[in-house]
Amino acid sequence: MTEAVDWEVARKVAGKVSGKEPYRAARYRDGLEEDFDRYTAQAEDLVAECTGLRSLDGNARGRVTGREGWVDANLASFQRLLRPITDKLADKMDGKAGQLGPKVAGAELGAMLGWMSTRVLGQYDLLVIEDENPDEQDIVYYVAPNVLALEKRYAFPPQEFRLWLALHEVTHRAQFTGVPWMREHFLGLVESTMDSVDPDPKRFLAAAQRLLETRRRGEDPMDQGGIMALFASDEQLAVINEVAGLMSLLEGHGDVTMDRAGQGLVPSAERFARVLRHRRQNASGFTKVFQRLAGLEAKMKQYAEGESFIAAVESHGGADLLDRAWAEPANVPSIDEIRDPGLWIARVGSPEFAA
Repeated sequence: MTEAVDWEVARKVAGKVSGKEPYRAARYRDGLEEDFDRYTAQAEDLVAECTGLRSLDGNARGRVTGREGWVDANLASFQRLLRPITDKLADKMDGKAGQLGPKVAGAELGAMLGWMSTRVLGQYDLLVIEDENPDEQDIVYYVAPNVLALEKRYAFPPQEFRLWLALHEVTHRAQFTGVPWMREHFLGLVESTMDSVDPDPKRFLAAAQRLLETRRRGEDPMDQGGIMALFASDEQLAVINEVAGLMSLLEGHGDVTMDRAGQGLVPSAERFARVLRHRRQNASGFTKVFQRLAGLEAKMKQYAEGESFIAAVESHGGADLLDRAWAEPANVPSIDEIRDPGLWIARVGSPEFAA
């Protein structure tokens, strides 16, 4: 069976787009692995103390990598994540389309990962979910050239900045491995979206019609999920909105925890946050268009919306009320509840938290 995505093309294109890495020489990276080993372990304790979430899967493992290593890790994840779609598409491929289609898909995926590899600082690897190669799963990655470039450009104190990054990524690991149902629930939502993809070309006509209708209403169908939202069915849109609510909660909680857990240890945290926020918000030209198409702009909104939701909930009922979000999947806020926390408080809060 022909693969629907040419993964080798994806890898080659990603390498070209990511460009030549700065700070490749060993002298630039001296001490980086030791720092992130130490700060990953320290962050795990600080996050557990701050949130009460401690991983059920053992200690966190940090890994310093280059852009190429980050791309390879994500390609492995995407091969598993996209398998329900690629299998369906492969069954329909024949003729020239069967030869050209995988290369086009590989080039598009490679371009996205290559560009992202120049921006990402750290990432908790969640999506590699099969039993093979356990040593290559459940890893907190730190992308060395990007970390070093940002430290140099803005004169960040390296020890503070590295601990601050570790706190954010380890918080995500605590969310997925410290909340017993979280990993399975999240991957179930993603797999549900992938399983329901219909490769019928009629989907493109339906997407065009939706685009016209939403434009007339002054809405943007890509606001929540980029190109995926544009071509999604009504059923998929419902799941995408569930994922958006969950990710807003997780990203907002990650930012809030990063600041709280590092209080007194990261005096420059406010400046770090301000620089990264400006970096997220002030893309222009091709970068801005690409972010919208890939759904990255929607992800950026998740940080701010998630933080606002947490602030509103804690203002109403403190940490005890927020903890209800981790109690069971049914308590995860929808994207509408993220944007109007009173809806979630009314649904989840018991009488003692009523307004």
